[in-house]
Amino acid sequence: MRASLPLALLLLAAAPASAQTPAAPAPAPTPAAAPAAPAPVRVLTLREALQNAQERQPQLRQAQASTAAANARVDQGFSSLLPQVSANAAYQRSFSSGTTFGTTDPTSGIIRREGFNVGLSANQLIWDFGRTTGRWRVSQQTAAAQKDTETQTLGNVLANVQTAYFNALAQQVLVKVAEETLQNQQTHLDQVRAQVQVGTRAEIDLLQQQTLVANAKVQLIQAQGNAAATRAALNQAMGVEGGTDYAVQDEVVDLVQGEQRPPEELVDVALQNRPDLSAAAHQLAAQEQQLSVTRSNFFPSFNVSVAATESGPNPANLQWGVTGQLGLNWSLFQGGLTLAQMREQRANIRNVQAQRDALRQQVRLEVERAQVLVTTSRESVSAADEALRNAEERLRLAEGRYRAGVGNIIELADAQLSATNAAVQRVQAAYNLATARTELARALGQTPLGNGT
Repeated sequence: MRASLPLALLLLAAAPASAQTPAAPAPAPTPAAAPAAPAPVRVLTLREALQNAQERQPQLRQAQASTAAANARVDQGFSSLLPQVSANAAYQRSFSSGTTFGTTDPTSGIIRREGFNVGLSANQLIWDFGRTTGRWRVSQQTAAAQKDTETQTLGNVLANVQTAYFNALAQQVLVKVAEETLQNQQTHLDQVRAQVQVGTRAEIDLLQQQTLVANAKVQLIQAQGNAAATRAALNQAMGVEGGTDYAVQDEVVDLVQGEQRPPEELVDVALQNRPDLSAAAHQLAAQEQQLSVTRSNFFPSFNVSVAATESGPNPANLQWGVTGQLGLNWSLFQGGLTLAQMREQRANIRNVQAQRDALRQQVRLEVERAQVLVTTSRESVSAADEALRNAEERLRLAEGRYRAGVGNIIELADAQLSATNAAVQRVQAAYNLATARTELARALGQTPLGNGT
């Protein structure tokens, strides 16, 4: 290199003058713009998901609107117990033939009448043997039942959101498992390729490992698609219309209060706390009150009314008058209508009683089944943890044996598959436990919340 340097200088000196003319300096290259850093992925917490559902879920908004309507009907029923006051004003003008009253036109003989009338009247129900008060109490019981239904709807919405959240979280973790599996398979491929090149492994090992890498890519693509689908389902559970370009934060469902107590005790807790059972009780009370209302149709109603009026042809000189009235209204015969209505009400009562009893049995089934699922899922998590540790240790040993030349590609592939399946099983066990605890909380009438809330 040192000997060629003087020769290069001599060649440059012997070059033509034109060639020696220094060329214009090339413009300095513009430095390439640094690639923009990827935008941080938005992270959704369980608390935010539940808050979104309380604010946006259409089912909950519908239940709230129904409760508001039921409360308005209570006020409508109470209004019938208050005085009914009305005012009126009228101007009247008429023409007729004859000579009785009014002003007679001397040329045509037509009588003209005109006058003004203003008045104020009030009507008050005195007593109708509980018919109006009974309707008011029916509306109160119906409103209370609807309020309990709204509470039950809220619990169901939150439980559905929490279940969808943990499903999305499980699929998100499965994506990471698929990524780690692909990376591990790619590392194995590099090792196999190096050993095939030096002749310590057969060509079939390389083909086998390339197939495993391709399968791992397919599994990753499928896991990413499943994760996006579960986030879309989470959006629907929250009542949110938007994209799925977010991640969910890792959360753990807390222990359900009393989840290890005897089943009978948990059933008693559920029977006391479930809003739908309370709604059924209010519905039964409303039907029983409606029967009393219908029975009161056999009896009369009493009311009093007062009216004050001013009338006359000259609005500046009206004559006043006051009228009072005490009235009785009694339907003596309606063709058996009231008796038929009472039979209908008794049938409705039996119907609601049967629905209440069926609901109590359903509650018992939900509690017992959810508790069993919690127990089995908790034990499955422990077993899945042990299986994952064993599979990871098996993979470590298989990798060492393959590098040492005493293992084969089949042994390595089986160990990798076992480790992947164990990781997936561990994720599924954790999701099952979170779902089981969510269902147990819902069955007990408790608000399902994770530790992030």
